[in-house]
Amino acid sequence: MRPSPIFLGILAVTVLGGVLAAFGDTTTISSQKYDPLIIIGVVLLVAGGWVASLTLHEFGHAVVAFRGGDSSVAHKGYLSMDVRKYTDPALSIILPLVFLFIGGIPLPGGAVWIEHGRLRSRTVQSWVSLAGPLSNLGVGVVLTLLVALVPMSSGLVIGISFLALLQIVTFILNILPIPGLDGWGAIEPYLPPGAREFGAKARMWAPIALFAVLFLLPGASSLLWQGSYAVFDSVGGFTLAAQYGYNAFMFWK
Repeated sequence: MRPSPIFLGILAVTVLGGVLAAFGDTTTISSQKYDPLIIIGVVLLVAGGWVASLTLHEFGHAVVAFRGGDSSVAHKGYLSMDVRKYTDPALSIILPLVFLFIGGIPLPGGAVWIEHGRLRSRTVQSWVSLAGPLSNLGVGVVLTLLVALVPMSSGLVIGISFLALLQIVTFILNILPIPGLDGWGAIEPYLPPGAREFGAKARMWAPIALFAVLFLLPGASSLLWQGSYAVFDSVGGFTLAAQYGYNAFMFWK
């Protein structure tokens, strides 16, 4: 289960962004005027970090499925941590990144195809679904602790804080009990046949409807961000830094 060169390359882009953000001029951050070096650094750090977390999210599904009885995930290349194995490049990486840049909302991107009949129990099926969003929560907590415990420049603090917040947003979105999302997958094994049949039919359009609501219904996006900031605060997140990081990432607004 060695990380693929693609994953290591994504991490390299993320680290490069962190280095640029760390060496940018931070004297005007409080007035929300950002040195171009910080903007470039935050964009690379957050975009690269988000794609890396997408890889870890799908790898989490795959490794729990593998240990739970579905050996097919190894043959499909899901244990390689190669993001190309989890995604369609246009729909799963490019489109979510576009939405991330436009609205700051991280769309769920990749997918792994699990052979549920091979899994040992309904409990295992639930944990397979939960493994993805829990990996995002774990990454968010680790990044938050990194900011709290390791001295670093303000440019790096705002980039990592916003990336940590995005992990919390991704966790909340994916944990919703909506067909097509991991929250639904966690409860689906325990639902009656009629509900499972409805979920199978709604799996393709329900997430699209959710994001249409978030982008088009007044107040819906704000509610998501309020909930995300509440969870972010509860794990010790640096809210002001995350807001500065958001503004640097969305520099054209």
